[in-house]
Amino acid sequence: MNDEIQFLKDLQQELLTQDNDFQAAPRYWSIMDYKTMPSHEDYSDDTMYYFNDGDHVKFKTVSELKEFLIDWDEDDDTLQNYLDDPDTTFDDLWEYTIAHLNKEGYFDEVPVIDQSFIAPNTMFLTKEEAKRHLELNHYHYSPKAHTYAMTAWRAPKVEKLITILETFDWDQVQIKR
Repeated sequence: MNDEIQFLKDLQQELLTQDNDFQAAPRYWSIMDYKTMPSHEDYSDDTMYYFNDGDHVKFKTVSELKEFLIDWDEDDDTLQNYLDDPDTTFDDLWEYTIAHLNKEGYFDEVPVIDQSFIAPNTMFLTKEEAKRHLELNHYHYSPKAHTYAMTAWRAPKVEKLITILETFDWDQVQIKR
């Protein structure tokens, strides 16, 4: 039982001293993550370039596109020149690909936006616990994922519980055996 009391005392200290991330009490932490979504070009953050014949392959860099096209067509001297030239830009190679290699329409592009969302099933009393969760489970999240403070707005039981955890004098607890 002493271990449980010590846990509550340590939790109380952490709750009282942690950064609140400018969030009103009662606060808790979650994980904010991002997913790339198609968008209207006027509102897009970026453009996704891809090849889709059932296997969806995305390209961000000229080296990714070159690597994909290496085995494309050995009789295409112009393509080979693009692949061999270290100064080939993504835009130049993409334009050539669309104009000359896209007979079946597998290459395409779409404006996209990174849409934020609160990762489901994430709720932490402390920011440190949320950070640790993200470190240990990073493979479930995008590289942009981060901790995110939230307020349990109009949740009186949560507010009372957090208040008790923050204000109770745990040294006054007597353990009955």
